[in-house]
Amino acid sequence: MKNNGITYLIITTILLVVVTSLVYFNISFPVVFYLTCIGQILLIYTVYKVLTDNYKTKKTFDDWYEDYPDNKG
Repeated sequence: MKNNGITYLIITTILLVVVTSLVYFNISFPVVFYLTCIGQILLIYTVYKVLTDNYKTKKTFDDWYEDYPDNKG
C-alpha cells in the first residue's frame, strides 16, 4: 500500500480523537503526554509528506472551480 499524505492525515486525525477521548476519561498523565508528543511529531511528518507528495494534475487555474462554472466562453 502506498502511504500518501492523506493516509498520514487520517492517522493523525484518529490519534487526535484518541487523545481527546483519553483526556475525557481521565487516563493517566504519562499516557496522554506521550501520545501528544507522538502526535506532534506525526503532525510535522504529515505536513512534510503532504507538501512533498509527488502529485500531478492536468488542471490549471483557468479551470477554476468545477462546481461553479465561469461561463466565459
